[in-house]
Amino acid sequence: MVAQSTNSLPPEKVPQHVAMIMDGNGRWALQRGLPRLAGHKAGTENLRRIIRASVEFGVKYLTIYAFSTENWGRPPEEVQGLMFILQDVIDRELNELNREGVQLRHIGRLERLDPRIQKKVLKAIELTKNNTRLVVNVAFNYGGRDEIVCAIQKIINDGVAADAVTDELVNHYLFTAGVPDPDLIIRTSGELRVSNFLIWQAAYSEWYITPTYWPDFDKEEYRRALESFGNRDRRFGKVSSAELQENNA
Repeated sequence: MVAQSTNSLPPEKVPQHVAMIMDGNGRWALQRGLPRLAGHKAGTENLRRIIRASVEFGVKYLTIYAFSTENWGRPPEEVQGLMFILQDVIDRELNELNREGVQLRHIGRLERLDPRIQKKVLKAIELTKNNTRLVVNVAFNYGGRDEIVCAIQKIINDGVAADAVTDELVNHYLFTAGVPDPDLIIRTSGELRVSNFLIWQAAYSEWYITPTYWPDFDKEEYRRALESFGNRDRRFGKVSSAELQENNA
């Protein structure tokens, strides 16, 4: 079971929604003379720890970038291995995550996945749909551009008039409908790219980039990322709070 929170972060400083680009699994494995798939397995083991830490720290939404629409271009054996890992994780972890109050959601397109995987994903969503301790969005076969295209297609199909299209309406048609935009996006492995992840939702997200490869991104570094976020002055295109106080003085 997840322990009661021992988190020392002030609750008002903890981001409600954290998104993660879990990068560096393959390089982590190659540094150790292991096949790339061993890195993905190690990354999956780390995900279990990060989910538990998210509950402990008081994060309410966690979105993980597990498999992009571009990842189909990787070697077939790696893609097949990733599909096996997804099924294995659901089989091994689903009941425990459900007991711990984790709600699982999928963002992306399920239809390209094997029907057996689709069935397991839908089962996980149904089983955990009433849990409220932590919502975990699994971005699998997901791409930010594809999500926006899909939303536009649905808006057109629903016959929405052009002057009725607003930010709020588009949000309703995205895969993440009903989920607040990410406050903080963490990317491991030091890469400085958005990688087609939550393009719409990340408009005003804060970023935390670490050179640490995903399998080594532990609870303490997660805490440092949250502390970094807590020390930032989010402006949302406006002036800083310090400047505002000076102007009002």
